[in-house]
Amino acid sequence: MEVLLQHLAHARSGDKGNTSNIAVFAYEPAFYPLLKEQLTAERFKAFYRGAITGAVLRYEVDNIEALNFVAHGALGGGVSRSLCLDNYGKALSAAILGFRLEVPDSLTHLLRGPGTH
Repeated sequence: MEVLLQHLAHARSGDKGNTSNIAVFAYEPAFYPLLKEQLTAERFKAFYRGAITGAVLRYEVDNIEALNFVAHGALGGGVSRSLCLDNYGKALSAAILGFRLEVPDSLTHLLRGPGTH
């Protein structure tokens, strides 16, 4: 079953200069392997369709079932230099929750949010 990331995880963000830091935390330990497999740095960057111009690094934080993405060139030159308010870290972290993942039927009972069961 294909579902939005928002039903498997939540995200937190920060930004500094032209770099955005976005952490994605699995709601359930069973979801973490799916995130690791499907939410790669390449797919993360591609999801933003050119809004991220630099490298994206992914760090796996296994002990808390989280992926941390550091996106360089993600903020239009930096928050204080850009007129593009939508590129702030919080907007980018909210957007990634629309990323689509495949979830096996055996895990759908763990999904969160309306319309998932």
